[in-house]
This record gives sequence, structure tokens and C-alpha cells, in this order.
Amino acid sequence: MTAPVPGLARLPAGAIRAPRDLAPLIDHTLLREDATPEDVARACAEARAHGFATVCVRGGHVARAAELLEGSPVLPIAVVDFHRGEAATAERVAEARRVVAAGAREVDLVLALGLLRARDHRAVLLDLEAVVRAVPVPVKVILETAALTREEKVAAAALCAAAGAAFVKTSTGYGPGGATAEDVALLREVVGDRLGVKASGGIRTAAQARAMVEAGASRVGASASVAIVTAAAF
Repeated sequence: MTAPVPGLARLPAGAIRAPRDLAPLIDHTLLREDATPEDVARACAEARAHGFATVCVRGGHVARAAELLEGSPVLPIAVVDFHRGEAATAERVAEARRVVAAGAREVDLVLALGLLRARDHRAVLLDLEAVVRAVPVPVKVILETAALTREEKVAAAALCAAAGAAFVKTSTGYGPGGATAEDVALLREVVGDRLGVKASGGIRTAAQARAMVEAGASRVGASASVAIVTAAAF
């Protein structure tokens, strides 16, 4: 990484007092396969208006998002090997380089889940290291926590830290479940303040988002971002 990464450590208690306080922590997410350029434009306008941290899109939309967000503090980011995490390392590296060349300022990479389940931790580490070293931007690694045992979650988070990832992230939103406060707390326990923790998957209300932050999340991925930050109360 070429610059310090914001949002790694958990927030101090009481930092989130109203739903709008969540806005700087939110990755405003648009990952539908049928998303249109008009949807991307709308998401970028919403992110600018509400002060979200980023707009997270598929690789095919990141150049447009980068263009629309230019001159604002909102970062365009893109997913890689989404949503199964099954591609070979060389393909994952190539895709990460493509999205960064197109304007992505962060990469959300799906963990090589098959390798993790096979307990081939060395292969998982080498794969993550290859992607992290290939791009000059922070890499957030999606663990798909709902599909993992506790032991696998701990191992995955430790491998992400060892590989130089910037964040561990709970879910793709396409797996068997989404973020839970328990999983966020576990990931934070494993990585401490060395990495960020991103809670994503099924977060639709301000109360859910605040619970994730209180459990240790330093970013929240959501497609319901506007509803979250404009809620009247928690």
C-alpha cells in the first residue's frame, strides 16, 4: 500500500450517536449483476450527497464510478473474483490489476474458500500475498463467515493479516448468511487494530449497522445505505 489506510481501528465507544454518524464508515454497495450505468450514477450521487466512504461496484462499472466520483472524497472500489473465490491466483491477480487500472482505489477480494476448507493454509497465504503485492491499493478480503467454522474464521483472519491485507470482511451478500455482531467481534479479536474489519451482508437498518460498529467493525458494506443514514433514530 502506498498510503496509510483510514478506518482500520474500531471506533471509541459513543462515537455513533445518530444514524448520520455512520455515513463515513459506509461502503455504498451496488453489486447486482443487472446494475445499469444509470444505477451506478445514482449510487455515486447518493454517496456524494451523504458522505459515504466509498462506492463498491463490479469491475465493469468501476471506471464509470471513478469518473463520477472524481474530485470528491468518496472512493470508487471494486470486487474481485466475486462471488465464489474460485479462480486461479493468476486470474485473480490479473483481475485486481484491471480494476485498479480502471480506477478502483480499494479491492474487495473473495478468499480462496476451497483452499481454506481443504486446510491448505500455505496456498491461501501465497494466493493472498500475490494479489496484495500486485496492486498499490488496500485489499479487503471477504471471508464468507456464514459458511465457515469458528476455527476457519480464525485461521482465515490470521492468514489475511500475515498476507498484508488491509481489511477482513464478513460476507459477499451471496452466501448462506450475512454479517453478525458475533463474527465481527471475533474477527476484531483476531486482527486487533492491525487490520480493519468490514461488516457486510444483510445490513439494512441503522440499528444493525450500529451493532456492527459496536462489535468492532470499522467499515459497513450496505446497499441500503441511504435508508440507514436517514433513519430518524436507531
